[in-house]
Amino acid sequence: MDTIFALASAVGKAGVSVVRVSGPLAWAAVERLGGPLPRPRMASVRRLISAGGDFLDEALILIFEDGASFTGERVAEFQVHGSVAVVQALLRELGEMPGLRGAEPGEFTRRALENERLDLSQVEALADLIDSETEQQRRQALRMLTGALGTRVGEWREKILRAVSLLEVTIDFVDEEVPVDVSDEVRDLLQFVSEDIRRELRGLESAERVRLGFEVAIVGPPNAGKSTLLNYLAGRDAAITSDVAGTTRDVIEVRMDIGGLAVTLLDTAGLRDSDDSVEQIGVARARERAGAADLRVHLVPEGDIPMLAVAEGDIVVTAKGDKAGQGVSGLTGLGVPELLSRIEARLLEEVQGAGLASRERHRVALAEGLTHLEQAQVLLNDGLDVYDVTSEEVRIALRALEQLVGHVDVEQVLDQIFSSFCIGK
Repeated sequence: MDTIFALASAVGKAGVSVVRVSGPLAWAAVERLGGPLPRPRMASVRRLISAGGDFLDEALILIFEDGASFTGERVAEFQVHGSVAVVQALLRELGEMPGLRGAEPGEFTRRALENERLDLSQVEALADLIDSETEQQRRQALRMLTGALGTRVGEWREKILRAVSLLEVTIDFVDEEVPVDVSDEVRDLLQFVSEDIRRELRGLESAERVRLGFEVAIVGPPNAGKSTLLNYLAGRDAAITSDVAGTTRDVIEVRMDIGGLAVTLLDTAGLRDSDDSVEQIGVARARERAGAADLRVHLVPEGDIPMLAVAEGDIVVTAKGDKAGQGVSGLTGLGVPELLSRIEARLLEEVQGAGLASRERHRVALAEGLTHLEQAQVLLNDGLDVYDVTSEEVRIALRALEQLVGHVDVEQVLDQIFSSFCIGK
């Protein structure tokens, strides 16, 4: 296997930059550049000297043994001064060593998967952790990174294998007297796993919203103060504000952290009938995006009614509270803290039942496994004559569930997953 290397810290000027090397020649690279090896997991300062005898930098060196590193291979890390020139000189020296090459995106993590240091769900969690912007995203990613989903699948696997073994021992002794009817125990095992999967599926959408974020649309008639409110919440002039009705023609988005949740606020065009063809397009887009949003905040002028139907959970507030004396105002901030609290409470309700699974790939695997488990339970009622078919249904269910953690062939999804990683990870 090739020995790979890459900058593992951010590109650009920094206090310290970390270059990671993984593979059978990782330690040899340290010896060639920095002399005698330090003890594994013991940091040591070394002067790095190029093959031509030039002094490259003074670095902190760490080495890790096979099976005790992130990738599961021999690993070395060079912690050098964070100069672009220093990093480039070190990478150039490593690239000129026989048997070493630059890593591809996600290759370190892919090796961790191949060496069973991580399962597939943990790889996805690592990508989510790197991308996390809010506290809730961080917590969810860390929960997955600890292997919680893999542990759950392991529990399901034990019960499913127990069910298969009971069915197959009955098949093996079909011509003999079997003193125990196994159908009740098998049914209980399959029912337990099925109920667990149903709970996971119910919580999948909430977990996915935590991972991807929520959309909250601010809707109302023209000149209701929607853009002013958005700018106040964003702390900057994200949207153009004007006394001229119909100023906002397109949907304007602002990403925010509300209660530890990633939220995209949508400032939509004022809802009204108009002869202006461009404004008509804006209103149509406003209605479409508002309908698809997770939550709508209706800004309603005092004495009026909402311009859109109010769905369950939507928030209705009086617009231009600085003039009305109540409601919310993006001009003065009146009622904004209370509005944010209501949005936070509403969205937190949505994630209370969040499960471990959080991706479409997870949903497909869970749904497929559940379908075959349910079919097996139906077949159980037909008796001993179809135990062989029942057993096969249970095995198919197990293979579907094991796709969650990559214990069966999932090569078709690996390239897509690792392509989202940066080089050096």
